[in-house]
Amino acid sequence: MVTVLRIHHLALQKAEPGTMPSVDRALLFQQIRGEEILRGFSDRLSKYRTVEHLPGAAMRLVQFQFSNDDGGVRVGVEQREGLGVVDLKAFDASMPSTMIEFLEMGHKGMECAQRALSSGQCIVARSEVRLLPPVLTPQKVVCVGMNYRDHCLEQNAPIPKEPIIFSKFSSCITGPYDNITLPDESQEVDWEVELAFVIGRRGKHIKEEDAMSFVAGFTVANDVTARDWQMKRNGKQWLLGKTFDSFCPLGPALVTSDAVNDPHMLGIRCLVNGATVQDSNTDQMIFRTEKLVAWVSQFVTLSPGDVFLTGTPPGVGVFRNPPVFLKKGDVVECQIDQVGAIRNTVV
Repeated sequence: MVTVLRIHHLALQKAEPGTMPSVDRALLFQQIRGEEILRGFSDRLSKYRTVEHLPGAAMRLVQFQFSNDDGGVRVGVEQREGLGVVDLKAFDASMPSTMIEFLEMGHKGMECAQRALSSGQCIVARSEVRLLPPVLTPQKVVCVGMNYRDHCLEQNAPIPKEPIIFSKFSSCITGPYDNITLPDESQEVDWEVELAFVIGRRGKHIKEEDAMSFVAGFTVANDVTARDWQMKRNGKQWLLGKTFDSFCPLGPALVTSDAVNDPHMLGIRCLVNGATVQDSNTDQMIFRTEKLVAWVSQFVTLSPGDVFLTGTPPGVGVFRNPPVFLKKGDVVECQIDQVGAIRNTVV
């Protein structure tokens, strides 16, 4: 159709006033047929690219323990959010026990998980498992500051011209339903709901157009923050205020990229004691997933299991009037459409 319009436009430009344009029908047919061939080739190539970066179906990958077992980490696949979990090691004894080892297997691991999910076997009832963070000990927890336009507006801050990168220690990661512990050293602990993604394969100097092939999937994070340590102490370096124990609830699942229609068009919310305090959309992101992967991989090699926290929308406690901070007994729930929800009690 585009070709037809383009040829008619050129013909109109060359036609005499008051006359109808003539179009070379052979040329028109060749142009249309050429576009059909290219479009078909592009569609086939797109399918091959999809297989290249992930071997297929939408899955919700989890790490879990049996409820009566404090050890023994396992990798599984949720049947659907909140339903039973397929135990991959029970399905295939060669499967590893941690998500990072699973991701390092690449296509072989993903294909086994798909077979296990399709088999209907080795299902553990949800009541018999305790969900852990999807990734326990990543090499890196990469965080992005000031990455939502509406969050910049709420604090009258300029829109960043390049990603603002900081980090949390991996020891602060905790489970999707575990407690958040208020440290004695801070009186200003705040919430930050964030979309997180996990790297699926090793890479350096990754191009933006290739970046999604390095992303295993998405999960929900709460970038819990001690504002006094972030904004007033430690030379205003953010690290210590971000990295107290339990300051990164993560989960409930690693949702593969195929299961998310568009990671930059998702509703994102945080509730404290049932009241909505943050309510936005990931379309407010300034630097999206592809840009962040390409940017950070200029400086460091990305490895399977590395976690990226992509920033938070407006509504955090520190910018309220008066400021509001978490206290013992509060329940914080972070929700992202198509990804899931985590719920943590403050103790």
